[in-house]
Amino acid sequence: MPTVQADKLKEIAAQLLMGAGASEEEAAIVSRHTIGANLAGHDSHGIIQIPTYIDRVKRGHIVPGAEYEVTRETSTTTVVDGHWGYGYVVSERAMKTTIEKALEHGVAAATVFRQSHVGRVADYPIMAAKEGLIGMMTADSGRSSKSVVPFGGREARLGTNPICICMPSNLE
Repeated sequence: MPTVQADKLKEIAAQLLMGAGASEEEAAIVSRHTIGANLAGHDSHGIIQIPTYIDRVKRGHIVPGAEYEVTRETSTTTVVDGHWGYGYVVSERAMKTTIEKALEHGVAAATVFRQSHVGRVADYPIMAAKEGLIGMMTADSGRSSKSVVPFGGREARLGTNPICICMPSNLE
């Protein structure tokens, strides 16, 4: 199996995404997160996802260039409609805003709806931990196929609904 350097793989992923309609900024964010997942050992959320995202763009499940709309906001909260944009782009922007508010007010929260796959959920709380904050993120499966069979059921009806909590530390 060939070995490809991470920076080269990011470049390849970004080019593929731009070929499917992503802006340069969107492609850079998505490729950074996907290759970052590979580097963290979460290959299921790495480069292998790029063809799936391209297919989802073709089916209208991901909307390149989608509006990031703040539908409600207070000094410590934000509600965002991602209009089915790239989940990586929407979630990263929402977390940056949440971090700014938490640094100013001591606590903050955001909720995001109508966004696509966010990738490795840990990426966003880690952003908060790097700023000395406790970060938490949960997610559902949105338009993605459901893979969890409810108790007593016969068919998958639920998403995996991951959760991640990160706290600042002196560990690498």
